[in-house]
Amino acid sequence: MSRRHKLTCGFEELSLSALEMEGNVKGAGGTLPAALFCMRYSSAKKSSVWQQTFHKKYVSLFVNSPYLVYNKVESMCADTVSNSISTFVRKNVKKNGGVFFLGKFQHKVQIIPLGGLGEIGKNMTVFRYGDDMILIDAGLMFPEDDMLGIDLVIPDITYLVENKDKIKGIFLTHGHEDHIGALPYVMKQIDCPVYGTALTLGILQGRLKENGVGNETLHVVKPGDKINTGAFKLDFIRVNHSIPDAVAIAITTPIGVIIHTGDFKIDHTPVDGQVMEFNKFAEYGDRGVLCLLADSTNAERPGFTPSEKMVGQTFDEEFRYAKHRIIVATFSSNVHRIQQVIDTAVKYDRKVAVIGRSMVNVVNIAKELGYLKVPEGVLIDIDETHNYTPEKVVIITTGSQGEPMSALTRMAMNDHKKVDIMPGDTVIISATPIPGNEKLVSRTIDHLYKLGADVIYEKSNGVHVSGHASQEEIKMMHNLVRPRFFMPVHGEYRHLVKHANLAKSLGMPADHIVIGENGSVIELTKSSITISGKVPAGKVLVDGLGVGDVGNIVLRDRRQLSQDGIMIVVVTVDKESCHVVS
Repeated sequence: MSRRHKLTCGFEELSLSALEMEGNVKGAGGTLPAALFCMRYSSAKKSSVWQQTFHKKYVSLFVNSPYLVYNKVESMCADTVSNSISTFVRKNVKKNGGVFFLGKFQHKVQIIPLGGLGEIGKNMTVFRYGDDMILIDAGLMFPEDDMLGIDLVIPDITYLVENKDKIKGIFLTHGHEDHIGALPYVMKQIDCPVYGTALTLGILQGRLKENGVGNETLHVVKPGDKINTGAFKLDFIRVNHSIPDAVAIAITTPIGVIIHTGDFKIDHTPVDGQVMEFNKFAEYGDRGVLCLLADSTNAERPGFTPSEKMVGQTFDEEFRYAKHRIIVATFSSNVHRIQQVIDTAVKYDRKVAVIGRSMVNVVNIAKELGYLKVPEGVLIDIDETHNYTPEKVVIITTGSQGEPMSALTRMAMNDHKKVDIMPGDTVIISATPIPGNEKLVSRTIDHLYKLGADVIYEKSNGVHVSGHASQEEIKMMHNLVRPRFFMPVHGEYRHLVKHANLAKSLGMPADHIVIGENGSVIELTKSSITISGKVPAGKVLVDGLGVGDVGNIVLRDRRQLSQDGIMIVVVTVDKESCHVVS
């Protein structure tokens, strides 16, 4: 039996209906089971969502996103409910002068990775509940060997642009380029708050300035801070990584807690003394975690990842025996590594010069924010190195990945304006090649050897440790959090599969694990996790000032030109006689 109530108010006319318990409720927002409906009113002053559930259970009134909940016991039949709706709506329409309509009750969260799955880089993940969306990270990827002329690769953000009014905020886990590098391009098209720790936003501000993007929407957070936005409540948890100020994010949604670890490792002796907040992960595990998204980069590696302090011990040994100038190449964002180079240089009475645009920027930002501690008089300008004998100088540089235009590569090619490699120099490459960069790094090392340098580059020498958790640390994270469902992230496909197998070995059922791809729509409920669809996702190539202008056809033509070359014929023709003159 159905009772219909036609209501006319100041804004528009809508129909509400309550049917038998087995029937449906129809309204502007769609069709719902009779045991579940919601109403909303809008006015010039406020907007609230009222949701009632019945069927001899509880009535919940959700007021103001993210939903202040009031519960009371109700026992009512369909006719009573119908009358209640009618009375409730009539009173409130008159009282509030608003518009009531039925909307769809959301009982699921969508997790939509737009980058970072099946690849190393361009990490970007959307979390959606109803019309509320948040974004975790927005990174870039460096071009592969066959992407000739391409500077950067960023995720396709078509889905974000189409839903930009729903995005409540962008939340950053740390300041590496594969997590923040795409933001200058994203923020040009999407206007929303951006949250990150102090160092993360400090590095980001430099990138935004280079691209002519304002920083008015940036908001600094720290571990322990909580942000409420839309249907989400976010809690920032300190983790260890190869850059300070890295955080995991616990996302409380209306259906449960989702934890995104970001990039992490478990380091019991971190350089800055800030140990990962094991207690916070355990507390969430005790309360119940619906789903875990965790770093998979080192899921193939057994055991534990060594502490960052081990690299400092290696630096000490190399500095002790070096008889000439020392040049250390590392990632510009690896502030802990830079700190250890400076500490060791101070110990052996050497001055430190920094070269490479990104390295100089990060060092200045880290010093200003207090993340890098440098004694007075230790840092000198690169032009001042000529005032000291070589055994008194350390140069910290970019170029650990063999990038063609980086400072170290130009030194190796004898093409740097201010630094020439001299026989006897010790060059320490304190990084592991990113997949795809092996040839570039090898070529740089060969050229350094030809110039007479002593090159230290093997990870077995202890000059580099990873910033990502190995298998035993990954297992510890799972055991702390004890999630109901799991989705491996951040890694090539084999890494995701290995991580999924680790979860299974810990007792997680196979149907509680999802291995997604970029663009997959993963639907998460309290009782299931499934892939339900696809959104646009892929690679956007950045070539100079052009974003997305270069496609596969242009790349194909560039590859053909690089292999076959080009022939240009110059002919001089007499304008009057039309004869070829030369």
